[in-house]
Amino acid sequence: MAEQDKVVVERDLRLDLFRGVGLWMIFLDHIPHDVVSWLTLRNYGFSDAAEFFVFISGYLAGFIYGPIIKAGNFLAALKRLWKRAMEMYVAHIMLFLIFTAQIARTVRKFDNPLYEDEFNVHNFLLHPDVLIGQALTLRYKPVNLDVLPLYITLIATAPFMLWAMVRRPNLTLLASIVLYILARIFDWNLPSYPPGSTWYFNPFAWQLMFVFAAWCGTGGASRLWPIVQSRLALVVAILWIMFAFGIVMTWHVAFLDAMVPKWLIKIIYPIDKTDLDMLRFTHFLALALIVSRYVPHNWAPLRSGWLRPAIMCGRHSLPIFCFGVFLSFAAHWILMQYTRGVWEQLLVSAVGIVIMVAIAWVLDRAAQVPDLFVDVEIEGGKAALEANKA
Repeated sequence: MAEQDKVVVERDLRLDLFRGVGLWMIFLDHIPHDVVSWLTLRNYGFSDAAEFFVFISGYLAGFIYGPIIKAGNFLAALKRLWKRAMEMYVAHIMLFLIFTAQIARTVRKFDNPLYEDEFNVHNFLLHPDVLIGQALTLRYKPVNLDVLPLYITLIATAPFMLWAMVRRPNLTLLASIVLYILARIFDWNLPSYPPGSTWYFNPFAWQLMFVFAAWCGTGGASRLWPIVQSRLALVVAILWIMFAFGIVMTWHVAFLDAMVPKWLIKIIYPIDKTDLDMLRFTHFLALALIVSRYVPHNWAPLRSGWLRPAIMCGRHSLPIFCFGVFLSFAAHWILMQYTRGVWEQLLVSAVGIVIMVAIAWVLDRAAQVPDLFVDVEIEGGKAALEANKA
């Protein structure tokens, strides 16, 4: 790429912060019946960490690669995005193999078949020859491993979406909306395993969140800023978040459930996560509006030590997510094998997050270590060139 075509992107620490907090929430949500999971978003609204991750991924794709494609370097963006998709694919396969091995070892050592049924690996242990092929094609996915195939699909198709986005942004977003509507009407989804099942995260529906985020990242956010700053939008967002909170509380408190009118129940249910229900989408937009309004890019606490652990985890989201899957199973195993007391739940949850932060710190330090071998090779090449000239 020519020097004048290089794009310098300043890192937005807000994205790392929310991605890191989202990783903690995913870890806690993957521990069944964990009292600490009451701190996560899914217990207080329609959306959860999944919307955060898909939106941030789409926004970064548009913000970073949109200008590159617009400058005429489509192949450079294609190469980088496909490389990232391949990294995710390899991580998913390695995660799948180690995760299933972890569960199989636990089942045999403790003679407890509960784990293989709970995490959907029973068929794999019976027919590994068949299920390996299904896993390689992203059709078979144990519990807690559904989200990476969605990211792989979205990132792999992102170059072509961004090519259209930088030329016709509004038309591309409209096409995404139409695809979402058609997928909802005709039940479009990708096939999964066993036969007859489909992907838990429907890519034909969840692409809307990704494309909308890319639209924001390529300039749409600036066009929406007057709306974000308006008092009316703020009031609507707050009222919608309060409504979502009230509905979700009826899931936990019986007498509140009886107060919800029957006609309202028929309208809002089911709140489908697989096909990205509009209640989830709009709830996330309401949260995003408030965050973007009151947490600016230069928000001072982003540079404080208090938020650094979450920011570090968000900066290394892929490996931390993978480790989080292992840690959530380990925490679940400890609570099931030994004790499920409140203090034990608090302890395993806290230890898991501390381990995630420690791994992120190691990765952060490793990224700062200079590659001396590259420097030595460069200097050696220069010395050899000078010797040849002499």
